[in-house]
Amino acid sequence: MSKLGWAAMALFVAGTWMGTGRAEPSRPTAPPPSPGTPLPGPMCSGAYADDFTALSARAREFDRHPEAVFSYCVRNTAVYECLSYGADGAIRREKKKTVLHGTAFAYKRQGGDTLLLTNDHVAAWPAVTDAQHGVEGVPAGCKKISESLAIVDDEHDRYALDDTPLVRVVTDPQLDVAVLRAHAELQVMPWKVGHSAGLAERDVVEVRGFPLGAFRATNVGTVVSLHDHDEYGDWDHDDFVIDALLSAGNSGSPVLAVSCATGEYELVGIFHAGYTEGSALNVVVGIDQVRDLMTTLKRKPRDPDAVASAPDGRARAAVEAALGPDAETFFSFGGLVAAVRGRPDHTLLFAVFSRDFPRVVTPILAVEDLAARDPLAFGALGRVWLGGARGLKPYDGAALDADAATEIGRTLDDLRADLAAQLDYRRAGADAGSSRQSADRLAKMNEALARTATARGDVVQAIGDLADRLGPAAGTHGVRLAEITAAPAAPPKPAVSKAE
Repeated sequence: MSKLGWAAMALFVAGTWMGTGRAEPSRPTAPPPSPGTPLPGPMCSGAYADDFTALSARAREFDRHPEAVFSYCVRNTAVYECLSYGADGAIRREKKKTVLHGTAFAYKRQGGDTLLLTNDHVAAWPAVTDAQHGVEGVPAGCKKISESLAIVDDEHDRYALDDTPLVRVVTDPQLDVAVLRAHAELQVMPWKVGHSAGLAERDVVEVRGFPLGAFRATNVGTVVSLHDHDEYGDWDHDDFVIDALLSAGNSGSPVLAVSCATGEYELVGIFHAGYTEGSALNVVVGIDQVRDLMTTLKRKPRDPDAVASAPDGRARAAVEAALGPDAETFFSFGGLVAAVRGRPDHTLLFAVFSRDFPRVVTPILAVEDLAARDPLAFGALGRVWLGGARGLKPYDGAALDADAATEIGRTLDDLRADLAAQLDYRRAGADAGSSRQSADRLAKMNEALARTATARGDVVQAIGDLADRLGPAAGTHGVRLAEITAAPAAPPKPAVSKAE
């Protein structure tokens, strides 16, 4: 059975079942224990309780106060531009708007800001639509041109002036988790971050979110399975399975369990998906995998075959050696084709081609990667060329405006990492038939490369936008790739000393 993330874009419709309507018999509530004292009885035989009667009086009282609200309804609105040809052969541009609603919850204050957790598929639309990254009502091949995130009352909220804008801090498509920032002081979850490894089957859980984006709701259920490795689409992480009745809009909701040590809630996961053919079979990202992202606000590779984010000087030497007698090679970069050529002075020239390659052979971006003086560094940014079919316009990398410099620097880092990873993959492929272990490692490397290619969507879109903005103006022609590859590398600028 397949799994799909739940969001208002209707990625799937889940099955539901009706309860019997019978009331549970009342049970006497024991006085709350002191912190650190395990609760007696079968409901607390492990780290977390299998019955809500283990809740402390403080936890029960919390829900009666306004500060009990720490989950929020999130609206993500995107506009896509779709190109087509009319009967006269002219290009037509059509814009399509799409909206989804999900859940995010506040977990930390940072100065006057608040950090929230949600799902990646709630926080980010695909940069470009295709067969693997579809958006309801938007054809394949359309490019995202704008996106906005905000906290709203619910899906019916049409008054924008009191919405709270959100910005993405970090996203992890493999985990399907994202951290958002609100420039406002929101109510924060009062409960501790727990340990999903401490869960056991039949432990009870509570989910606080916005089903269908329609209203705030609290759902309860039990853990029915402790492990479900999720490799659907871009995902690659471990889940546990619960039987709470959840709906579209619950994506990103906090999943809380009752601690046997304190009788209070602890955060044990983030709900993100459900089985399309299952009735109330919903999967939750275990919080143990998210803890580092929550604190460092940085995404880190989680397996040895993942693409490294910052190759060093040793990786550069290996890249130059792998280029072979032609001193050049092609490799994939997101959904595009890239190439690299080495020069005798150890400069690497990267080129990124448009989606029209090889019909259009002029790249949209070319970057010089100069040999660094620091042996631990991979290289240093040299000259930059941006453009397209009309040719390329040259720029000094150090003279770019702040936004362009940031995007070019990030793109160069990603080009280095993807080139090094794909050369490693080719070397591993030569030995793949020698043993089962080598074949398994090659398969894992291939999966890691595919996930990385998907994660490059925003970078690829940013390159295209820069090429449109900074390329040769209409009616003019820039330089060609052949002229760039024949040109010597830019000499380093001499240091200038200032008199005291």
